[in-house]
Amino acid sequence: MQALVDQFLDFLALERGLSPNTRSAYGTDLREFVRFLYGQKAGSFGEVTRRHIVNFLMEAREAGLRTTTLARRLAAIKVFLRYLQQEGMLLKDVAETMDSPRLWNLLPDTLTTKETERLLGAPDLEKPLGLRDRAILEVLYGSGLRVSELAGLTLDQIHLDERYLRCIGKGRKERIVPFGDSAKLWLQRYLSEERPRLARKSQSPAVFLSRRGGMLDRRTLWRSVRAYARRAGLAKDVHPHTLRHTFATHLLANNAPLRVIQEMLGHADIGTTQIYTHVDSSRLKSIHEKFHPRA
Repeated sequence: MQALVDQFLDFLALERGLSPNTRSAYGTDLREFVRFLYGQKAGSFGEVTRRHIVNFLMEAREAGLRTTTLARRLAAIKVFLRYLQQEGMLLKDVAETMDSPRLWNLLPDTLTTKETERLLGAPDLEKPLGLRDRAILEVLYGSGLRVSELAGLTLDQIHLDERYLRCIGKGRKERIVPFGDSAKLWLQRYLSEERPRLARKSQSPAVFLSRRGGMLDRRTLWRSVRAYARRAGLAKDVHPHTLRHTFATHLLANNAPLRVIQEMLGHADIGTTQIYTHVDSSRLKSIHEKFHPRA
């Protein structure tokens, strides 16, 4: 895929005469997109869906990129996919109808309460790693951690009795994140029943260990969550970030202040957190019905 990006950049230089700065920006954006697609196990641009693009942009927004930068990234992807289609290297341009820069319309998938319960109950506790995976899902949903934050979580960052963890997030900033009784229960079971067996093979301080006793990587966690979503019979495109979005949306639905949700998610800008006010239309509807005199 990178070879096609390089070919496209040559086309921009030779045929379109774009400035070096514009080509450089497009190159940076498209290389990041290719990196993201590799992480999603997409082997070609023919496998790219609209949801891939949405998730790529949402991940960038979570990282703190400005709306103008996201709009430029979407523009780069649109021009590139249009080029591939015109050159006969792509049957369908999935980005053709995506508007830019109206990025607030790119809302993340979230799960209902029942869907969340089905996903959390998907791991088979009788199988190896079933208890670990149940604890992983409970912590992702119960704390709203990013997948990289969960993978890097160490034993000394967890405070079970007080039900909170210290998380090292973007920019090496530390924040305190509470979790509930359910996450505490499954964490306790995993730490006492399964982790000691996995830890025999290494001295890793990571909370969640692989079969070989090492720290879990992001790809393994993405694959695992997706597999459990399929097992639970969920039709949505579910990944670790879906549980983060669901965490925030469910908090908002139960009247948690937006500033508090911002703190727990580790967003530097409350503008990033405000996307959940768009997601939770049911809460807005209920407030309208409760307070509007003609509702």
